[in-house]
Amino acid sequence: MIHVFIGTKAQYIKTAPLLWVMDEKGVAYRLIDSGQHAELAGSFQKELGLRSPDVRLGGADDVASIPQALRWAVGLGARLVSRRRLRAEVFGDQGGVCVVHGDTPSTLLSMLMARRVGLAVAHLEAGLRSGRWWHPFPEELIRYLVARRSDLLFAPHQQAATNLDNMGAKGRVVTLSANPIVETISQEVAEVEVGSGPAIVTMHRVENLHRRRRREALARQAEQMARSRPVRWLLHRPTIRVLGDHTLDRLRQAGVEMKDLVGHGEFVRMLAAAPFVITDGGSIQEECALLGVPTLLWRGHTERADGIGENVVLSGYRPAVIEEFLADPERYRRDPRVPAVSPGGQILEELTEWR
Repeated sequence: MIHVFIGTKAQYIKTAPLLWVMDEKGVAYRLIDSGQHAELAGSFQKELGLRSPDVRLGGADDVASIPQALRWAVGLGARLVSRRRLRAEVFGDQGGVCVVHGDTPSTLLSMLMARRVGLAVAHLEAGLRSGRWWHPFPEELIRYLVARRSDLLFAPHQQAATNLDNMGAKGRVVTLSANPIVETISQEVAEVEVGSGPAIVTMHRVENLHRRRRREALARQAEQMARSRPVRWLLHRPTIRVLGDHTLDRLRQAGVEMKDLVGHGEFVRMLAAAPFVITDGGSIQEECALLGVPTLLWRGHTERADGIGENVVLSGYRPAVIEEFLADPERYRRDPRVPAVSPGGQILEELTEWR
């Protein structure tokens, strides 16, 4: 049996191509939702055409704060105590392979649960490394731990495969034809007029939310941009909580459109129409690299090479870099490059011998 164990918005988007091809071919699988993004999961399952999970863990709310994250992690971690109950309640008393994705707390906990009951582990998007243990944290550590304990590692590109080799990963490494997100984007992209929409801003990473100087710098930048152009800030729940009413009201009064998260299709179309994007999101970096949209990455370091040196500029939080980008974002625009490939099919082909 193939068990797919995910729980965040990005994980649903990036594993959708695998789930689509399994549905198309009639391959049996179990879908397990960790509950990390419990509130968002239903809408993304519906939009992406995915069936409901066989098992839902966690509560009914998104994990949007550190106290919530601790309670959620302890709740899931407690399931590791009884191997028999874990195997029955989460994995349906079936063996096989457990597919985990990325570098989130869900990734680590799902790997530990699968290992606890003796399942093989397949890690999607393996091998991404920033080379700095604390940037980002805990993602960099999670990537390392999961890669070390996985039997099958799907690297999204050759550099990721090289990273796995350099770290001495013992599992079998498979280099994909492309990141699976290309299939999701190819399903969503519509004809849009380049630069016809507002500039897009997002921020959700712990390294920014819990560094006042960094989050305030982005807020001030958004205010300044709104004086000369339309700006839309898409808000994650943790961002709303950390910024607080005062800053949110200040941004609205400055003319920044503050908007809740939208469906993936609508979001991709917003990116494609944007004159430029400012974000700290890794998946958004990948999407913008494929779309060729000028992108300022609000991070000090990144584990992804997507778009770097082309349409994506790593800010490093340096004012000179930020000012240079914003002076003429259009110079960074590139033609869209969304290859017509099927990483989902490639992943399934490799998984069949493990199920």
